[in-house]
Amino acid sequence: MATLIHTLADHSDDVNYCAFSSSCLATCSLDKTVRVYSLSNFAELPYSPLKGHTYAVHCCCFSPSGRVLASCSTDGTTALWDARDGRRLAVLEQPGASPVRVCRFSPEATYLLSGAADGSVVLWNMQSLKLYRSGNVKGGSLVACAFSPNGNFFVTGSSSGDLTIWDDKMRCLCNEKAHDLGVTCCDISSHPVSDNENGFKYFQMASCGQDNQIKLWLILFADISGVELKYKCTLNGHSAPVLACAFSCDGQMIVSGSVDKCVIIYETSTGNTLHTLSQHTRYVTTCAFAPHSPLLATGSMDKTVHIWQLDLRQPCAGDTVENKSKVAVEDWSEDDVSAWLCAQDLADFVGLFKMNNIDGKELLNLTKESLANELKIESLGQRSKVLQKIEELRMTMISVSVPVPDEFLCPITRELMNDPVIATDGYSYEREAMENWISNRRSSPMTNLPLHSLMLTPNRTLKMAISRWLETQQK
Repeated sequence: MATLIHTLADHSDDVNYCAFSSSCLATCSLDKTVRVYSLSNFAELPYSPLKGHTYAVHCCCFSPSGRVLASCSTDGTTALWDARDGRRLAVLEQPGASPVRVCRFSPEATYLLSGAADGSVVLWNMQSLKLYRSGNVKGGSLVACAFSPNGNFFVTGSSSGDLTIWDDKMRCLCNEKAHDLGVTCCDISSHPVSDNENGFKYFQMASCGQDNQIKLWLILFADISGVELKYKCTLNGHSAPVLACAFSCDGQMIVSGSVDKCVIIYETSTGNTLHTLSQHTRYVTTCAFAPHSPLLATGSMDKTVHIWQLDLRQPCAGDTVENKSKVAVEDWSEDDVSAWLCAQDLADFVGLFKMNNIDGKELLNLTKESLANELKIESLGQRSKVLQKIEELRMTMISVSVPVPDEFLCPITRELMNDPVIATDGYSYEREAMENWISNRRSSPMTNLPLHSLMLTPNRTLKMAISRWLETQQK
């Protein structure tokens, strides 16, 4: 399931963090530098390494579009870089000049969050590059943070062991003592979890700490009175403090790295260990899944970053975690499709798909129109969910050696577009994502400037280009 395919060994000191965009991998280190690599061949980009920080770089992250890279450092600053040419765009100075330990973009790139050793947490307005809001956690350093997929709230973790949920006005919504010896990392899955009993949608969060544990949590906006944070379970397996954790983009796996030098990949739904990777020779400090290709990166105090290729083939009927079917998706039987639907939390559609004789080939050819007109799925939300899962399935069939061209990805969802449209800001978006966007706001997702018109024009040229590219990748 996980094969080591490349090792990066350019840093001269501990690797602290690694982050993916759709086409690049960024790494940062105690050696004061940020390095950026192409995912097509893992070659370092011509402008790399990025130099400018005067002390260790603790964290780095890409904006949702992949065009801006942020990095933060012991020098008390968060730097913004143009990911296309390496130009430094801005330097944001943390109030109090405390060492900045973590940074994250909001899903819409409206804000950049930075957290520091003195407990300060700052939201920077990405349009003005000015401080928007600030706050503080009590009794420890701020060492971890994660935004919800909808951007309505974010979570911070501190060295005192607390997890705190904040809204985008920097109001504290909830605080929970999570790890007795201190939180080290946290992540929120981009896929909500259904509560079949009450019909609610939960956000699923993972946190890890100095207590050797990874804990799973469910976050629910219960009503206007606040937020409910529910403990779900603990994932065991590490014998020493866990320094990093991350969800896969589909939410089905969690990866963790530890002082015990091991990387463990878990199945989210069951908590079962899928793989234990032990190739690093010192503490594993960071791990990250790529957003649109089956890649995992892990970084360590051994000064290296390992790149792993994952076998993400969907399970067929009768498969186990250890023994995945090698049958190509287009050769799946109707029973195989039924098993896949169940694995994707789409079991309600098994009878409908069987009644319409949907096998693997038919599955891959389903469209928004065929789901509505032929299968008679009336709910737009249900059609969108099925199409999203089918698109994820198509993506697992594409070779890791060829990254998805950035212009084929919707800037809002960062997923391959099925129905691209051009907005009046000149950018192309997935129609449904842009329609949802403009139903709540009248600004451009890319520039934050007002849209002078809400007209969306089909981009047929781009749609044809995406179709041709998919055909070449799936041969």
